Amino acid sequence: MSVTVKIVQNRRDLRKFVDFPNRLYKGNEFYVPRLFMDEMDTLDPKKNPAYEFSSAELYLAYKDGELVGRVAAIINTKANESWKHDEVRYGWFDFIDDKEVSGALIDAVVAYGKKHGMTSIAGPLGFTDFDPEGMLVEGYDQIGTFPLIYNYPYYVKHMEDMGFEKVVDWLEYKIFFTDEIPARIERVSRIVMEKYGVRVRKVTRREVRKEQIGRKIFDLINRTYCNLFDFTILTDKLVDKYVDTYLGLLDLEFVTIIEDREGKIVGMGITMPSIVHAMQKCRGRLFPFGWYHLLKSMYFKYEEAIELLLIAVEPEWMNRGLNALLIKDMIPRASKRGFVYAETNAELENNSNVQSQWSDFRTEQHKRRRVYGKKI
Repeated sequence: MSVTVKIVQNRRDLRKFVDFPNRLYKGNEFYVPRLFMDEMDTLDPKKNPAYEFSSAELYLAYKDGELVGRVAAIINTKANESWKHDEVRYGWFDFIDDKEVSGALIDAVVAYGKKHGMTSIAGPLGFTDFDPEGMLVEGYDQIGTFPLIYNYPYYVKHMEDMGFEKVVDWLEYKIFFTDEIPARIERVSRIVMEKYGVRVRKVTRREVRKEQIGRKIFDLINRTYCNLFDFTILTDKLVDKYVDTYLGLLDLEFVTIIEDREGKIVGMGITMPSIVHAMQKCRGRLFPFGWYHLLKSMYFKYEEAIELLLIAVEPEWMNRGLNALLIKDMIPRASKRGFVYAETNAELENNSNVQSQWSDFRTEQHKRRRVYGKKI
């Protein structure tokens, strides 16, 4: 029987769309669900400010009456204007090992793109860089991280057979802690503080709200990442959404801010205790008891890893050693809690400046993820 692709048209369809990976990866020890409520809000045009500069259609694939796949077709006008291309993105792409299914879903995305004048397709990508992106091509035997995608190995064969090619790769690393802060990190930190008069600051939730520190951090992220692959400059409404979403998930002991002599934020690092096993236990749902597993994992019974979510440095302050200050502040806090290693977020494979900051530690490059694209 042929594959039928249907457009998501209501809340019931959207719940099926969001929940499909939990069925596809049931029993897989490496898959980590995403927060169900967050996914629902991200894909809802009424709740996600990214729809102000994006259009999208969501598709569900059925075969023999069974739900067998999903995909989102996204046109990010802001990114297309910034990067001077006419690209339709595919994201939230999951499917059974059936090339008729994956092909039908991609055909739907291509048709949507052509309908709106697009000339290329690329993904997996979301509305912005804070959505899941990059197909896993190495590291299938490694547990996923909270913000990133896990997928089966057969996905790669499907993409290549459909004529997709590599656009860009990201690498992920495990950084293993030492008992002491490396001498070079200590030395560079001291020199940076003495030479530039910067200081490390920890903040409270009250200060984050009162001083609009969340907004300042995301403004810094915009300036730091604006030249990286397909980055979308975040609007004020999106920033407010992300602050509301993530502030409650962060232990602010692991948020480090660097200020200059005038009190301006010139660098910041955000890490968080891994919650991946807690997410597996609650299957991404906070209610009725998922919140208990998350709080326990974040504040009481820690997992082995801490996740390095973001590091951002003001462009004119790059290569002045601010990263050493961020690392020096993070290590003793992580060691005190008993974390064995840190897991990086995805780093562009050619971003040697970011990767070199871990040269004082034993590292393991254990995952690789890829954006696949082609002309349409």
